Amino acid sequence: MFIDALRGAPRPFVMEIKRTDGEGRPLTGDRSVASLVEAYTAAGAPCLSVVTGHWFGGTPDLLAEVAARTTLPLLQKDFITRSEQLRTARSLGASAVLLTAGLLPRSALHRLIGAALDLELTPFVEVVADSEIAGLPHAEACVVAVNNKDINTRERTGDGVERSLRLLPAVLNSGAGCPVSASGIDTPQTAARLLSAGYTGLLVGTSLLRTDNLTTWLATFDSELDATDPGRS
Repeated sequence: MFIDALRGAPRPFVMEIKRTDGEGRPLTGDRSVASLVEAYTAAGAPCLSVVTGHWFGGTPDLLAEVAARTTLPLLQKDFITRSEQLRTARSLGASAVLLTAGLLPRSALHRLIGAALDLELTPFVEVVADSEIAGLPHAEACVVAVNNKDINTRERTGDGVERSLRLLPAVLNSGAGCPVSASGIDTPQTAARLLSAGYTGLLVGTSLLRTDNLTTWLATFDSELDATDPGRS
């Protein structure tokens, strides 16, 4: 459901709800969860990401609240290391779960991918290097997402979208069901560039939460993508 929704979307963005950035600065301000869900739905979001990790001010209750307000497929973003966390994610309303390759021993990552699929959760496998991409099991049923930032600095630093462009051939060769570029996508022009390069979807959080006008941001993206891919119109 998660992958199909993203693949078929005119704007294939996983639009993110997170309370703070990596520096602890507020992102949602006085906006309610309901208003954010409404705005993203009106913007045509095919999927939402909900950051429940405490680094970004999240809690499991945030996922439950979003799930109560939408039928869109939801990604839970947190540090999942145990099978019981997958069952909890499912019970809170998640359709997909973040599995961070850099945090997990390879055997544990493979086990959690299989366990997630058994629960009908889409594994959203986050990678930052070729070595993390090679040999992923069930890649065709996974989102393989290149994180343009580094989790060991709470996503304050990273290689930027050049990492996504550099790793795209490896992601495509893995047989990934849905290649995604995630984080650090700061402008509509950057978003259009990544999709034109060959990514199926993008995870965009901070820039959408900080923009003064979501409608204008997305309209600019549409124009940029049409300009780089005239056959899309």
